[in-house]
Amino acid sequence: MKAVVAENLLLKQQLLVLTRSRKRAPHLSSFDRFFLGLWSTYLDSGRIKRVAFLVQPSTLLKFHQALVKRKYRLLYSSPNRKKPGPKGPSRDVIELVLEMKRRNPNFGCTKIADQIAKTFALSLDKDVVRRILTTYFRPERGDGPSWLSFLGQTKDSLWSIDFFRCESLRLTTHWVLVVMDHCMRRIIGFGIYKGSAVDGKTLCYLFHQATSPMGAPHCLSSDHDPVFQFHQWQANLRVLGIQEIKTIPHVPVSHPFIERLIGTIRREYLDQFLFWNESDLERKLEAFKEYYNNYRIHQSLKQHTPEEVAGKAQPLLADPKAFVWQSHCQGLFQTPMAA
Repeated sequence: MKAVVAENLLLKQQLLVLTRSRKRAPHLSSFDRFFLGLWSTYLDSGRIKRVAFLVQPSTLLKFHQALVKRKYRLLYSSPNRKKPGPKGPSRDVIELVLEMKRRNPNFGCTKIADQIAKTFALSLDKDVVRRILTTYFRPERGDGPSWLSFLGQTKDSLWSIDFFRCESLRLTTHWVLVVMDHCMRRIIGFGIYKGSAVDGKTLCYLFHQATSPMGAPHCLSSDHDPVFQFHQWQANLRVLGIQEIKTIPHVPVSHPFIERLIGTIRREYLDQFLFWNESDLERKLEAFKEYYNNYRIHQSLKQHTPEEVAGKAQPLLADPKAFVWQSHCQGLFQTPMAA
């Protein structure tokens, strides 16, 4: 009875294979080979020659060889099925990397590894972070393009200034003067002006607004923007005793740190929200300044923050199993800290 059932099933399966659209040779899938080989074991050699018009002897030989290899692999292989080599990161570290990426979509592999190493004292390579994100992370939105920084030579008490323009929700133009400390990569302050153009008197006021809590530097680096050529601005520098250092014309990399800072402010912060007016923009830039100076680590500072370079005590190391998330800029950035 088994032989009759097996013969009928073999014939039916062969008819299904032959009806498939293929011109030269029938397309046999793994299931077809397994099915035909399984039911052929219930037939004697005489019946196989009559019913197996589709299955070639080579197919049966390959199927038998595969069974033999499978048998010896099960008999003599090690009971430990794990792959050899060093163990990967623990599940806690994987969840920590994924959660940091979810909370900070603009963070790259290097910044995530540095932030975890600083907070938890874990030696985590950026390539490990990349493999974790490739395997487990499914981003909800695309990350922005990456870019390289140009490291220039710095001087003691050297600040840089530059302008950028942004538009409010009502499409009102706002000019922002950024003042940055070269040595510590620290944001000194922001000066904000609502209007279509900036003159020499306004520039002096914005500089005083941005630097009034910090005093004045010995040297000030600026580009060749015409706004820095006004005689009121030049007179202001002479009164304050500040030596002005000009960059190379039409070469942005000669003014590297301030240019990169403006790009960071735009990409990581201003492009993520809208502001209503001058007061709203000033309040939000002050919140970013607090995050940038106190919590955002920098590779050029050996994974320290600008305030730590300036003398602030480093935070306590956290345990990966007991920590809390600290929110900055109304939840736009989140960093781990000791509980």
